[in-house]
Amino acid sequence: MDSSRPIGVFDSGIGGLTVVRALMERLPLERIVYFGDTARVPYGVKSVATIEHFTAQITEFLLQQDVKMLIVACNTMAAVAADVVRRLARDIPVLDVIEAGAHAAVAESNGRGIGVIGTPTTINSNAYARRIHALDPGVRVYSQACPLFVPLVEEGWLDHPVTRLTAQEYLKPVLAEEVGSLVLGCTHYPLLKPLLRDVVGPGVRLVDSAITTAELAAAKLLELGIASTHAGPTAYRFVVTDVPLRFQTIGERFLGRSLGTVEKVEW
Repeated sequence: MDSSRPIGVFDSGIGGLTVVRALMERLPLERIVYFGDTARVPYGVKSVATIEHFTAQITEFLLQQDVKMLIVACNTMAAVAADVVRRLARDIPVLDVIEAGAHAAVAESNGRGIGVIGTPTTINSNAYARRIHALDPGVRVYSQACPLFVPLVEEGWLDHPVTRLTAQEYLKPVLAEEVGSLVLGCTHYPLLKPLLRDVVGPGVRLVDSAITTAELAAAKLLELGIASTHAGPTAYRFVVTDVPLRFQTIGERFLGRSLGTVEKVEW
C-alpha cells in the first residue's frame, strides 16, 4: 500500500475535528480527509438501521478517496455501526474512538474503577463497558450520560459557571465510586478538559479519546509499514454535507486552527 495515501476520518458532525487535531499533532506528515455529516447530525436520536445506512454511505465515499486507514471519530457510529465500516473496508485498517478509549482506560485504571461519560446514546449502548470488560473482565465501570455538554461546548462555554455546575452534578455519582480514570466518551468533551480536571481532582486520570485514537493510529501505521515519510506540505481536506451558519467558528475552535476551504458534497 502506498504510504502517501491519506487517512480518512469521519463523524456525524464536527466533534471528530478534535481527533483530527490530535492526529495533526501526533502524525504531522500524514494527509487527512475529514468527513462530517453536518446535514444529518445529530445521529443520537436516529434508529440503528438509519445510523448503519448513513455510516455505510460515508465509508464508501472515503474509500473512493483512496484512503489507507479509516478512523470512526464518532462515538455513536462506533457504538452501533463499527462492524459495517470494517465489512466495507475489507483490507483497509479501521480504528474507532471507543476501542482506543477502552484500551487506554484499562491501561490507566491501576486496579480502580473506570468512569465513562458520553451522550445518552453512547452510554445506553453500553459499548464502552463491553469493550473495557473484554479487555479486563474484573474492572468496575461506572457510566454517566451528560447530554448538556455538547450544546455547552458548541456555545463556547468551556469555562463558564453554568458548565462547571453542570459537570459537578453529572460527575457526583461517578466520583462517589472513587474511580481511577474517567473516559471522555464524546469527541466534544476534550474541549472541556481543563474544567473537568478541576472538577475531578488530581487523583483521577482523564482519558481523552482523541489523543488515544491518534496514538493507536500511529502504532498501527508503524506496524503495517504505511506511515508517511513525505516531508513536503501536508494536505488536509474537510468535507461536509452542509455548512451551517456557525460551522466555521465552531469547527476552528475544535481544530485549534483555520479550517481553510471546506468542501460540500450532495448525496
